[in-house]
Amino acid sequence: MSSGLFQGQFRGRGALSNEAGRFESSDLTPFDDGWAVDGLSERGQSVASPSLPTVIQPEVTRSLITTNSSPDIPFNQSINPYRGCEHGCVYCYARPSHAFLGLSPGLDFETRIFSKPDAANLLRSELSRRSYRPQVIALGANTDPYQPAEARLSITRAILEVLSESGHPVGILTKSAGILRDGDLLASMASRNLVSVNISVTSLDAELSAKLEPRASSPARRLHAIRSLSERGIPVHAMVSPIIPALTDSELERILDACQRAGARSASTILVRLPREVESLFTEWLDSHYPDRKEKVLALLREARDGRLNDPAFGSRMIGSGPYAQLIQQRFRKAASRLGLATRPRRLSFEHFRPPRGDRRQLGLFS
Repeated sequence: MSSGLFQGQFRGRGALSNEAGRFESSDLTPFDDGWAVDGLSERGQSVASPSLPTVIQPEVTRSLITTNSSPDIPFNQSINPYRGCEHGCVYCYARPSHAFLGLSPGLDFETRIFSKPDAANLLRSELSRRSYRPQVIALGANTDPYQPAEARLSITRAILEVLSESGHPVGILTKSAGILRDGDLLASMASRNLVSVNISVTSLDAELSAKLEPRASSPARRLHAIRSLSERGIPVHAMVSPIIPALTDSELERILDACQRAGARSASTILVRLPREVESLFTEWLDSHYPDRKEKVLALLREARDGRLNDPAFGSRMIGSGPYAQLIQQRFRKAASRLGLATRPRRLSFEHFRPPRGDRRQLGLFS
């Protein structure tokens, strides 16, 4: 269970609290005992921001490919090598999923990570089923497949090796330059039109990015990743997301321009979403980091969300509605057109798909 006790700023962490998930029967409230106030001890000495360790725990799973029928998502299949994400993006729409594990969508989400070490074997088995029909798999649709743990565990790479061997198309979503470690494999897949890389660039302001996404790659590193991948013939789709009113929205055109110059071929944008517990976590973050902009940010979000801070309805949840949301979309379309950026990722090929060696060949003996 989540402790619910942590509260305050921790080095390299996005959330400021660890409130219990909505399925828990009880919660614990943090209490300030006065030993440290505004970064000073009671003796007036400076107190460094504390840190919280990351705990990575292997998870036993029976299946790997997740399906969805959402009409506003451009894929029906996805794989997430990790649950929870150390990048710590305070606005992350995946945070509420940690509540299903009896953990907090707050600090637990970015410090209690679950890995899927048997992912490649599970994928091989699922792709070998007679009933399987290939569709583009989104790799990292919920949490980043290139978060820090990947450098040591290489679960994402093992998945990509199975997909490459099978000739199966994949779209990768990340905000990490760590993807460059797999550049050789991705270049091989790109030569067969099997891969599209989607890189999220939220802001070009390194200071703002460090507060919003504390352990994700810096904006400069993400642009470097776009350039390096593009130079190897790997198609890159730039995601200017999420757009945060009165915080990152003024950068929309500059981000698109920087991504296009780095080599991105297409682009899209999404308005920030604040489902369930993310709403309170984000509001708390604004209070701490940008109290002078808080009311403006929230007012514009309500304008774009029919009076609420979040709208879960298909069709509007990604882009919002009303004058502000319409203006963002107009600005995006105009800039993308000027820069020659397509507004959809490249269509990938299915012609190379062959089931992985093993199960299907053996079953064929009895067919």
